Amino acid sequence: QERAVESGGGLVQAGDSLTLSCVWFGHTFSLYAMGWFRRAPGQEREFVAAISSGGGSPYYGDSVQGRFTISRDNAENTAYLQMDNLKPEDTAVYYCSAALSVYWSGSTSPRDFGPWGQGTQVTVSS
Repeated sequence: QERAVESGGGLVQAGDSLTLSCVWFGHTFSLYAMGWFRRAPGQEREFVAAISSGGGSPYYGDSVQGRFTISRDNAENTAYLQMDNLKPEDTAVYYCSAALSVYWSGSTSPRDFGPWGQGTQVTVSS
């Protein structure tokens, strides 16, 4: 059964950096686009970043553009999210998942990704 295991979250100060990791278990990782999403308390799940199966065509949410970098290592079945210049508004639980179809359209909707793991908490203090 497919599942993601996220790690790397923590409590940091504004301006700090963190790198999140997502290990994927299940279907052939290298065939699927991967996405990072986040959910702040009381908010809907928000798109953060996505990357195509081959590692190209990264997409970023407007609020993280220029500060976050998504990457992947297909040999290790792992996706990463490098987060620089963190802000208090980045505080959320961060989730990763695979696109539901190998024919990823570039969609940034969480409905086109799944299943979802437990996530990793990122807290940024001011």
